[in-house]
Amino acid sequence: MTGTELWHNPRCSKSRAAKAALDEAGTPYTERRYLDEPPTAEELDAVLKRIGAEPWDVARLNEPVAKELGLKDMERDRARWIATMVANPSLIQRPIVLTADGDAVVARDPESVRKALDSA
Repeated sequence: MTGTELWHNPRCSKSRAAKAALDEAGTPYTERRYLDEPPTAEELDAVLKRIGAEPWDVARLNEPVAKELGLKDMERDRARWIATMVANPSLIQRPIVLTADGDAVVARDPESVRKALDSA
C-alpha cells in the first residue's frame, strides 16, 4: 500500500468525521468503501495486526447480523471471526485509517485520525 487509506462507510457519522479530518489536514488518501469492497481475510488479518487488535476487539456487536450470528457468544477463534467479518463487513468497526508507514487506527474520533497522521 502506498499513502494513506481510509476504510469508510459514508452513511456513518464517525466515518464522515474521519474523512473530514483527513481533508482538513490536506492528507492525500484513498477511500475504500469497505461495505462495497470488503477486505479479504488476509487483508483484515494484516490490518488487525497493524492496529494491534483481535477481531472481537473491533467487531460491531450491536449490528443485527451480529445478533443473528450470536457473535457475542462465539468462540474466540481468530480465523473464524475474521472469516465471519469478511463475509459480513458491516461487522467491522469503522472508520479505519491506514498509513503508508504501517500504522493503523480505528478512528472513531478526530483525535485518533490526528494521532495516526502524526505518526506517519
